[in-house]
Amino acid sequence: MARWEPNARERLERAALALFMEHGFDATTVTEITARAGLTKSTFFRHFADKREVLFGGQDLLTGLFTDAIQAAPSSATILDCLGAALSAAAVAFTAARRDLAPQRRAVIAATSELQERELLKRARLACALSDALRARGTDDTTARLAAELGMLAFSAAYARWADPRCGQAFTEIAHEALHDLYGRAITLGAPAAV
Repeated sequence: MARWEPNARERLERAALALFMEHGFDATTVTEITARAGLTKSTFFRHFADKREVLFGGQDLLTGLFTDAIQAAPSSATILDCLGAALSAAAVAFTAARRDLAPQRRAVIAATSELQERELLKRARLACALSDALRARGTDDTTARLAAELGMLAFSAAYARWADPRCGQAFTEIAHEALHDLYGRAITLGAPAAV
């Protein structure tokens, strides 16, 4: 086995997802993942704290991308502009080269209630990061929380569309469409309900 291998993190991630799909999340061990990837357990633990982090390890990256984009937005930016900037910044994590992993990740999470709970916790933490960043710009607490939930709903909708193997659009384009669609729908909440 080579002492250093390029793309070790991606190799481990791909091996883990393949094994999770074949045998289930609970039945897959770190030893099996490293054997499939042709790497060592110590290499695995340099990249991931445990096998769950293969699925959720990008949370810190997304949090940083979201908050940095909101902080960097011009002072004239609206809250919607800030959310758009956050979603655009997140696109670096959702490249065409990684699109094939998304359906596997979604299937593995959907098959395990513990992972579903972890996904919900991840989204709640991302929403908190968005609302904190908006509050730091002077947005009041209720508006910041509402905007963060709208942003996360747009993010979730965009990720689901982007993860579809038939989708050829870039994440940024999908995310902005989702954000503007949701914003348009939110505006209609004051209209009379259709009977």
